Amino acid sequence: MPEIYFTDTKSKAVFAADGPKPQFLFDTPQFKALVVGLEAGGQIPIHAGEAAMYHFLEGEGLMTVDDETFAIKPGVTVITPSGAKRGMNARTRVVFLGSKGEK
Repeated sequence: MPEIYFTDTKSKAVFAADGPKPQFLFDTPQFKALVVGLEAGGQIPIHAGEAAMYHFLEGEGLMTVDDETFAIKPGVTVITPSGAKRGMNARTRVVFLGSKGEK
């Protein structure tokens, strides 16, 4: 049985100077849940993708979804519809949870 209970999710985030290194908490063809760490100044380039949820645990920055830009900080959740372009810029070190279902 896969791990289903996480007492310190933020500690699973991996930070790297060369970009994000997503760590999967759960990974099946139907559903993926991951934790991602971004260093201050790091970014996720604008890209299209399937519907996804981003929940921010730590840090500050900006997230763009299509033509809108949102401030990110602990407690913020952003949901992107399928096909929407999204990207992120971290002002400080950022940790977020992400999830997505089937394509």
